[in-house]
Amino acid sequence: MKRLSFTITIMALSITSLMAQTAVDALRYSRIVPGGTARFVSMGGAFGALGGDFSMLSTNPGGIGLYKSSEFTITPSVFAGSTQTDYRGIENKDYRVNFNLGDIGLVFTKKMESKFNTSGWKAVQFGIGLNRLNDFNNRMELSGSTSPSSILDVYTAYANDNNINYSDIEGDPYYDYAYDLNPAWWTYLLDTLGGPSSYVNPILQSGSNQRMSITSWGSMNEFVIGFGGNYNDRVYIGASFGIPYIRYFEESDYTENLPGPANDMYQFTIHRELETRASGINFKLGLIGRPADWLRIGAAIHTPTFYTNIRDRNVALFDSRFKTPDLYGYTSYFHSNTWTKSYELTTPFRALGSIAFIIGKIGLVSVEYNYTDYSQARFRYVSSYVNDDIRNGYRPTHNFKAGTEWRYGLISLRLGYAYNSSPYQGDINDGTMHIYSGGLGFNFRNYFLDLAYAYSKYTEDYYLYSYGPYEAKAVNDIIGQRYLLTFGARF
Repeated sequence: MKRLSFTITIMALSITSLMAQTAVDALRYSRIVPGGTARFVSMGGAFGALGGDFSMLSTNPGGIGLYKSSEFTITPSVFAGSTQTDYRGIENKDYRVNFNLGDIGLVFTKKMESKFNTSGWKAVQFGIGLNRLNDFNNRMELSGSTSPSSILDVYTAYANDNNINYSDIEGDPYYDYAYDLNPAWWTYLLDTLGGPSSYVNPILQSGSNQRMSITSWGSMNEFVIGFGGNYNDRVYIGASFGIPYIRYFEESDYTENLPGPANDMYQFTIHRELETRASGINFKLGLIGRPADWLRIGAAIHTPTFYTNIRDRNVALFDSRFKTPDLYGYTSYFHSNTWTKSYELTTPFRALGSIAFIIGKIGLVSVEYNYTDYSQARFRYVSSYVNDDIRNGYRPTHNFKAGTEWRYGLISLRLGYAYNSSPYQGDINDGTMHIYSGGLGFNFRNYFLDLAYAYSKYTEDYYLYSYGPYEAKAVNDIIGQRYLLTFGARF
């Protein structure tokens, strides 16, 4: 299987290190799994032709045109992210739970009906609030025994292949190796032999026991302002201005134990921290047509999101331990400087189409299609090779959603399903996502209460490292479970 240098596969430790932006970062901030209200989530997000829900301001803002009264909604939510890992035949599972806000929104509706109104416009709407676009909360644990290679083999091979002089690694004046080769050098995990650019590592007998843990947390939310209109109860239009913001945090610990008697070094650990904060802007335009009382058709386009102020903060700590004491003692530590970088990212354009069938006053069925080409994401102020990896590693996706709702008096029963195709070209990785959802609604005269549950799952290969013949691959099943409760009031 062909992979693209270090970046397109999902990796934690590589020569590019956490210091560099990668295609993985572009995908993380471009691929969204919208939250929003419980009704929206319980029906798989297939609302593009239905409208009348605040979540629509982040998907098809034409849906705001269906509001006939003003409304306030708030959705507390619980998200549980877990990862089941298979690494060298050993399975591990870990999880992380987060309490958050799925949405909070306010829509004002102004009716235009009067004996003086002959324009055909029945009402106009204004909405403002917050929708959740993605959750980054997860925890992964993996371990494997007697691996035939080590991350130190990657460091050594990379330094030798690129003929890097030891003085450039030791001094590192431009921070090119601040989070891999430089701390490895100062903790005696990398050394020269017979020349200034000929490298070896202290592993004399292969077969290491490897362990890694990664904890991530944070979210992507969107503050949104939208306007809509209802023309003659047949055409509903809307537009929204979004300000998404990102908070992503990750901590990882990678440890190798070397039990072989020939090895003087018996353990080393690499600890890394990454913090990313960003905000951006985008614009969405949508409409819903009602050619018949039983049929609705929706369409929307999203401009790219322009993140002009992404800020990364990185830290690395290396710890090596040896059996034989020498001038420097048993243990060596190296703590890197805290390093920050600012750059820009443009996410892909999106197009959505949808259709819904209204079955009297008792039910409905809705389906939606979403097109996103992840190969169009672009960084600025980073290496041009990263954008090459994005172009060569990602592809257009065709995503489908379906949902249904059935009413029995004051109670509604809802079910939904979403399929997000793999964003990866060829056999680089999988990443196909399936989301199953359901919920209940209780509708009263001036207020309503909705409950929802959604289960998502996708599988991806995870590379601890990959360079030349040295590779350490795990297979991850990544699961998300979301519980939502929406309270709404009409006025």
